[in-house]
Amino acid sequence: MQKTHQSLIPAIRDMKDMEKVMQLNYDTIVLLECHIGHLEHIIHYIRSKKTVFIWLHIDLIKGISHDEYAVEYIIQKYKPDGIITTKPKLIQRAKKLGVKTILRLFIIDSQALKKGISQINSTQADFIEILPGTIYKTIEHISKETEKPIIAGGLIQSVEECELVLSHGAQYITTSHIPIFKHYDQH
Repeated sequence: MQKTHQSLIPAIRDMKDMEKVMQLNYDTIVLLECHIGHLEHIIHYIRSKKTVFIWLHIDLIKGISHDEYAVEYIIQKYKPDGIITTKPKLIQRAKKLGVKTILRLFIIDSQALKKGISQINSTQADFIEILPGTIYKTIEHISKETEKPIIAGGLIQSVEECELVLSHGAQYITTSHIPIFKHYDQH
């Protein structure tokens, strides 16, 4: 199952990676691990360079609490196109504010899988990100069980892993691995 480069969503951890991604042809990115004091500058910089859908990982913003009020503030002030979080309450608040959502789940055992499916059904997130992204059988199971678009993230280090994950039901992949960005951008 060969997907286009648009199945890949670059996850940016620092400005060095951002510069590299800005030179590539992606229309969606994820911002990870930024400080609230730098967020306005980063988003302005990205939007001044290209039109792109910006997912903001709420749980990894430093300098602000990770509650419903913080999500409301960030959405109103910085206007990300979507948010990513592990917290169902934040998904529900963001959806009320009209922002796209990704519920991020860490599947470490069968209990986490059961709890994750319950959270998916109760939050009605737009997308589900499964970590680690290399658990193909679980991605396929969650995709069939919930019929939600699946994003695979975490521990994906090669093009072969990307293709395997996509062939098992993931619609998208998030990775911060620059060689993978470059590989898919060439296609």
